[in-house]
Amino acid sequence: MLILHDDEREHERPMSRDSDGDQISEGEDLDETHVVTVFLRNDSDVLLLERSDAVGSYSGRWGAVAGHAEGDPDAAALTEIREETGVDPDTDVTLVRRGDPFGVTDTDLGTRWVVHPYLFDCASRTVDANEETTEFEWAAPTEIRRRETVPDLWTSYDRVRPTAESIAADREHGAAYLSVRALDVLRDEAAVAAERGDDTDGAWSHLTGVARDLLDARPAMAVVTNRVNRAVERAGDSATPASLEAAAHVGIDRATAADDDTAEIAAEEIPDGVATLSRSGTVASALGRANPREVLVAESRPGREGVATAERLVETTDGTVTLTTDAALADRLAATEIEALVVGADTVLSDGSVLNKVGTRAAATAAASEGIDCLVVAASDKIAPESDRQGDAVAAVDREERDPAEVYDGDADLRVANPTFDVTPADRIDALVTERGVLDADGVARVAAEHRALADWDR
Repeated sequence: MLILHDDEREHERPMSRDSDGDQISEGEDLDETHVVTVFLRNDSDVLLLERSDAVGSYSGRWGAVAGHAEGDPDAAALTEIREETGVDPDTDVTLVRRGDPFGVTDTDLGTRWVVHPYLFDCASRTVDANEETTEFEWAAPTEIRRRETVPDLWTSYDRVRPTAESIAADREHGAAYLSVRALDVLRDEAAVAAERGDDTDGAWSHLTGVARDLLDARPAMAVVTNRVNRAVERAGDSATPASLEAAAHVGIDRATAADDDTAEIAAEEIPDGVATLSRSGTVASALGRANPREVLVAESRPGREGVATAERLVETTDGTVTLTTDAALADRLAATEIEALVVGADTVLSDGSVLNKVGTRAAATAAASEGIDCLVVAASDKIAPESDRQGDAVAAVDREERDPAEVYDGDADLRVANPTFDVTPADRIDALVTERGVLDADGVARVAAEHRALADWDR
């Protein structure tokens, strides 16, 4: 269930302009109506709806889920999702971002709309549209700029779309998810420049600057680095916004396919009794396909991402799902019939060691002591580029220290270590399962060399 907190709400004064973008005088006598514009996103596409004659305004134009929002825009957003799409907002959507409200005036209608934008991730593409919609389509958000839409639909999306800053701040999602968000950023920025017809060196310089911001956003996540590098490298011969937009689209499709293929291959390797931790979408997908008899899930403090994983596995598998504490995992491995520890990876270093949510190393060590195999499931794009400093690779890893106050906020003169990630040595890992199959040390080294070459655009 979605809970919206008061301290998450935006209180900025809405700006006011007409549908042509011109500023409107505050003294104009207009009816003011608050509305919500709600984007549902699945993978990298958003749901666009063509408005029917049953609506009171802008029939025949494309929009998002929308409706009046007098009094409580948050509640209105959830109501409109249910009524216009048939999607259950209590179970099938997750709030990503609430944007600043803004004003847009339609002088023909004598109305000043105050628009409250929202972005939700949606678990399914199944839509049961009501009479307000003629047709609907899951499409790249950049299609908004190429269709006849309700006024300022792109402005609504612009206020909730991903940015390098939002990726840097995101501590809820895994590396694969964030890598696709990074490609979304490249796609969106390139589309804006392409529509302006801006093919100058300055435009390319701006876009490569955005790419560098994305590389700096999560340096611990090699998949973000590799997928951004691949898109820019692919577009480099033309060095135009249009070529980068196209390369980002290809990268998004490639990423989705790689993660799906990895899950399918991993499902063949998964036994009937498994343990896991944290939240890896690829691991969860593989477990859903394998349908093991028993799954033991560590909660993964402090974010407790394992809780969501356990809840998902209850829905996607027929076996017994047990949620336990991180501290109790080793004891549970010894006391149950677990045959494999299956984990994801935020980064696979070129020496075969794995950077993943803190607790992975302890879990792998405990598994090894019980004779239980450790399987790492990750697309090959998570393999870090080959480094000039191989011997220092582990020492140089960014473990993303969290707020010390999560561990200790007292007055004693203590140093606090509160890492997000830890490193599991290669000798604790029995198999690395990717979309290319199970990779040995030589296979990892070859992929690492490929990924190093992708960064040539920035040298």
